Amino acid sequence: MKTLRLLTAAVCLCVLGLLPLSASAAELVLWHSYRAEEKAAMDKLVAQYNAANAAKGVKVTALAVPYDAFADKITATVPRGKGPDLFIFAQDRLGGWIEAGNTIEPIDFFVDDALKKRFIPTTLDAMTYRGTVYGLPLNYKVTTLIYNKKLVPTPPKTSGEMVQIAKKITDKGAGKFGLAYAYGDFYYHAAVMNGFGGGVFDAKFTPTMNSPQNVKSIELLLKWIDKDGILPAEPSTALVTSLFNEGKTGMVISGPWFLGEIAKGISYGLAPLPTLDEAGGKPMRPWMTVEGVYVTAPSQNKEAAFDFAKFLTDDASAKVLALEGRQSPGNAQVYTDAEVAKDPLLKAFRDQVDTAVPMPNAPEMSMVWSPATSAMNSMLKKTATPKAGLDTAQKAIAKDIAGLRKK
Repeated sequence: MKTLRLLTAAVCLCVLGLLPLSASAAELVLWHSYRAEEKAAMDKLVAQYNAANAAKGVKVTALAVPYDAFADKITATVPRGKGPDLFIFAQDRLGGWIEAGNTIEPIDFFVDDALKKRFIPTTLDAMTYRGTVYGLPLNYKVTTLIYNKKLVPTPPKTSGEMVQIAKKITDKGAGKFGLAYAYGDFYYHAAVMNGFGGGVFDAKFTPTMNSPQNVKSIELLLKWIDKDGILPAEPSTALVTSLFNEGKTGMVISGPWFLGEIAKGISYGLAPLPTLDEAGGKPMRPWMTVEGVYVTAPSQNKEAAFDFAKFLTDDASAKVLALEGRQSPGNAQVYTDAEVAKDPLLKAFRDQVDTAVPMPNAPEMSMVWSPATSAMNSMLKKTATPKAGLDTAQKAIAKDIAGLRKK
């Protein structure tokens, strides 16, 4: 915060005309984990920014870090002042890094109302922790309904329609299922859970795993498996991909990462997840992960770093990320661009965001995954009822959070 006070004083001097307002010469380092077309789009934007700011002596160097090692590398290097000036990562680690200290710089001072209006509101929510903004939303990922047009000419709008369509496709003897997704993975189940109005925390981050709404969501999942018989047993992501590519499932629930796995020759479409008849017509609400651009707390060039973060999230950069990087930008205006608007895949994910829920970014979220996974396994294998399974998860999460808060 001392650094931020110094920046505030410097900006005041700029306003008085005692210091230049433009960013001074700076060598900035950006870390990201992009590959292939995502990396190419980012490299293009870095080159554009460097060309435009060469006269100021500002240069950005981008470094692609392997994703599996990325989070640990941030945790180990940035607080010691050994890391980059900026990095790009999803919001799920945000709260933990903030609580650890000296990792991410709060940027409320720089973010005015005009800049806030640049973004889809929920993407900015994902960058906000305990009322303070810590990053600018670059892009988001969300699950939606992906369907085989040959088997499903018209995608369902309600859960009732989805079950009807799925039953007509399902032929267990032939290994065919109307619907397939990794429903044992709590991340994927969240769309149903949130659709019932459930969730994992209340406003104070007290766990709510065994809420009546969460219980109802599991009961509906079990109905789809047992009574309706439209889902394969114990589906892995690999099995879901195989079924879709072999024409043995009509619909899957997945995100943009699935599209690259679809075999050539499969005619597919994307549609919003259906509303839930069992929840009074409320929509399924998948979790949304948002990759933000963060300025690191130890950076000696925060003003220049923030300027680059703004550049990455402006309208022109968002168009490059969308059309060339095949990403879904957090920038709201880019979806009105003619080229972006006519892209059916970008449009589908943008439509789904209207009902998506930002995944909690509090450090308490790290306490959820293991108990939730164990609960899903026990409930699906019928060794625990939905209520009992979620009660067990509730106790485990509450205990772990209590331990976390004592540290």
